[in-house]
Amino acid sequence: MKALGTIALLVLTAGFFLSSPARAHDSRPLFIELGEISGGRVALNWKTPRSVAANNTPQITLTAPCSIIQDMQQQNGLEGAAHYACAEGLSGASLSITYPYYNPSLSTLVRIKFESGESKSAILDPAQSIWEIPARTSFSGVAASYLMIGVRHILSGLDHLLFLAGLLYIARTPRRIIVTVTGFTLAHSLTIFLTAFNVVRFSVPAVEAVIALSIVFLASEIARNNRASLAWRRPVLVAGGFGLVHGAGFAAALAEIGLPQSEKIGALVFFNLGVEAGQFAVIALIFGAAYAASHLKALQLPSLDDTRLRNVYAYGLGIISALWFFQRLASALA
Repeated sequence: MKALGTIALLVLTAGFFLSSPARAHDSRPLFIELGEISGGRVALNWKTPRSVAANNTPQITLTAPCSIIQDMQQQNGLEGAAHYACAEGLSGASLSITYPYYNPSLSTLVRIKFESGESKSAILDPAQSIWEIPARTSFSGVAASYLMIGVRHILSGLDHLLFLAGLLYIARTPRRIIVTVTGFTLAHSLTIFLTAFNVVRFSVPAVEAVIALSIVFLASEIARNNRASLAWRRPVLVAGGFGLVHGAGFAAALAEIGLPQSEKIGALVFFNLGVEAGQFAVIALIFGAAYAASHLKALQLPSLDDTRLRNVYAYGLGIISALWFFQRLASALA
């Protein structure tokens, strides 16, 4: 346990500097939207970016077993719409993209909405002119997909990881860490489910600001080092209280992805399990690194109670999270 604070700080600081925001593509993709309508009908809509020459706009069609009912072009051929009859729905059909003269090397963003409420998205390479539409997702497919989405979300969510880092520093012992993380898990799980079923609603910018403030609070507690405070005596209460807010942040991310209406509960459960799996993977990594470091005699690491280590840890968390808080507060008030 002696090296836990140092290792946690090194791992999470490295994650901060190695992480980078998503970057938008310089050129817009060809956008295609497919939607199942009742009675075996399918609506096809597409939008071509203006960088494509007017005489080279693509022809977008659905292949057998679908047959066209109505075709329509708009705005110099840059936008189009069509209706198809697909007796078995979209499953098994293929999407065809054909340029009259040359391929302008555009990626294609495809969004599909099945009649069940389930939705899918895919990005096609510029050279891909035929794409077989995937079948509706089975329960096992939903489970695997949303489990990985949950893992990726927590591992890329630096604010959640820094909050976890603060909890680890205060909780310290394995038993207290397990109890504290369990409280955090139960709290954010509750909020995710309540939000997903529209029982409660939140302002996303306000939630993001409070998440940053929760890290500022932990940084303050670590800096003050008052072992008689509630945060130090009962970190599970802090984890549970702020866990409700972090759960709203998880729910906002999940809302952007969407949930399959036919397997909504399963998707929520496995998303949550993915978040927990990623969370415990980070904890295991920190403890594993701390254990290895403590057995290297040449490595003289300070203990958790070293004043310099505590100050670096506290002010590092505090500066980053305070910056986030003011940025997010400005966004919430805009």
